Amino acid sequence: MVTVERFTPASPEAVWAVLVDGWAYANWVVGTSAIRDVDRGWPEEGARIHHSVGAWPLTIDDTTHSRRCEPLRLLHLRARGWPLGEADVVLELAPEGDGTRVTMSEDASEGPGRFVPAPLRWASIAPRNKESLRRLARLAENRRP
Repeated sequence: MVTVERFTPASPEAVWAVLVDGWAYANWVVGTSAIRDVDRGWPEEGARIHHSVGAWPLTIDDTTHSRRCEPLRLLHLRARGWPLGEADVVLELAPEGDGTRVTMSEDASEGPGRFVPAPLRWASIAPRNKESLRRLARLAENRRP
């Protein structure tokens, strides 16, 4: 897996509030263009976000589902984007001073993406996830309690 991290002055509660708002997913996940629906109970294990990936008219409709959820600490997702495949994404929150250290790890788990050599996969994942964490931090920092 490739791992990136970011410190934000936002509290773990503020960061978690963005993560549990399935409708906000497209605002911070790079490549997600729209949210079509969010299962009741998101982000409980098995709940899904129904999203579109890509830019119109070349969009793919698929889902991301929660594999593991530990409130204020960890969210493990399986992001789907077939025919490209699936990826495991793990977000971890750790209090740090008055803020939060957010760690995001990702790698291909199913489909054609697994056959791309790891250094090439990671070279495309790392910058995308750094931008995703930048967006996540901005949303958490500006979220109203």
